[in-house]
Amino acid sequence: MPSTGLYIFERDCRVDDNPTLSLIASQVDYLICLYCVKPLDKFAKIYSQTTASSAQRGYIKQTLLQLHQRLTGFGQHLVVIQANINPLIAELIVRHHITHIAYSQYAGSYEQSTWISLQQQYPAITFLSTDGNSLFAQQQLPFEIEELPESFTAFRKVVETIKENKPYKSIKKLPPSPLNLMFTLPEHIAEANNFYFKGGELNAQLHLNEYFSTPAASHYKETRNALQGKHFSTQFSPYLAHGALSPRQIMQSLNDYEEAHGANESSYWIYFEILWREYFYWYGRKYQERLFFLSGIGKNTPLLDFCPTRFTAWCNGNTPFSLVNALMHQLNLSGWMSNRGRQIVASCLINELGIDWRYGAAYFEQRLIDYDVSSNWGNWQYIAGVGADPRGGRHFNIEKQTQMYDPKGEFICRWKSTTTAG
Repeated sequence: MPSTGLYIFERDCRVDDNPTLSLIASQVDYLICLYCVKPLDKFAKIYSQTTASSAQRGYIKQTLLQLHQRLTGFGQHLVVIQANINPLIAELIVRHHITHIAYSQYAGSYEQSTWISLQQQYPAITFLSTDGNSLFAQQQLPFEIEELPESFTAFRKVVETIKENKPYKSIKKLPPSPLNLMFTLPEHIAEANNFYFKGGELNAQLHLNEYFSTPAASHYKETRNALQGKHFSTQFSPYLAHGALSPRQIMQSLNDYEEAHGANESSYWIYFEILWREYFYWYGRKYQERLFFLSGIGKNTPLLDFCPTRFTAWCNGNTPFSLVNALMHQLNLSGWMSNRGRQIVASCLINELGIDWRYGAAYFEQRLIDYDVSSNWGNWQYIAGVGADPRGGRHFNIEKQTQMYDPKGEFICRWKSTTTAG
């Protein structure tokens, strides 16, 4: 009897450097490539007070369109279904006699528990998984996940000596699909657009090659805290968040750049920030649902509350702080914000407005095109002083930040409203 595999795309929307896809492709006769659009869960709905923005949905649309385009080159196609994942997979198992299921490891507690539940529920099925979205595989780490260092600095010191993984060999072929379906997207995604950023694997490779064709990497540390400008940021994070690009691919390009142009503190800082992302990936794998606790990973509960009026003002960019307002307008329109900007608006919500940090983190979840569960919630914990920051939280002086990063008011002027960005 022929074997039929089910590959569940989640945050690995690429064909190249996808070890889990390669693994299942080598073991089955037929393959279904699935992307499940999950309904908004109750926690996210309560704390975000909103739903996914058009900018975020538009970016996901671009990502899925390009993933489908890549798959068609292998005689495959992407099946996109909006549903709760467990009953959907149960239906597919019965209907198509699934023998293998593959999924790249993801740090979200819901995804981790779903994966474990499926294995327990269907012991006769072969389950395949790899650490396809991280720089290191779990077996490479010099510690067990439960023993993850309590700070990023301690983590960095023990992993910098690990030999980096190179991207996996490109897939040569994929098994055919047993389904004959038209590629369609749920209406709420199909009708959305992002006019500021282009998602997808092909765009990711174009952006990666274009960035390292410039000298930007040699000056990155000097520009990384800016709010805007040409190549002030690598802007790899949206591609990484959806897996259109892997950290291994970035490291290969970075190493090639340093070999050709020389390494310096700025080019190293790109690696530093990939390690920062890596730390929070394993942080999520370790702490799971504690990412969402008000007290975070500690025992002390911060003195924060929820005020609907102040929260709505923050979300809409209607606070007493012009820079915060401009940053929130940028987020709402484009789905993206600089790293420094995120720190400023998070500090404002927590320290100036006194609001439970989880509302801000949940709002980011529905707005950011580079939303990643561990990076988002882990960094919000960091600012709130309930996470991995040994200093116990960060409080940014907004007036000082404005003078440092927007002294002429150019950024504030550009993002002065929620409908225009000149």
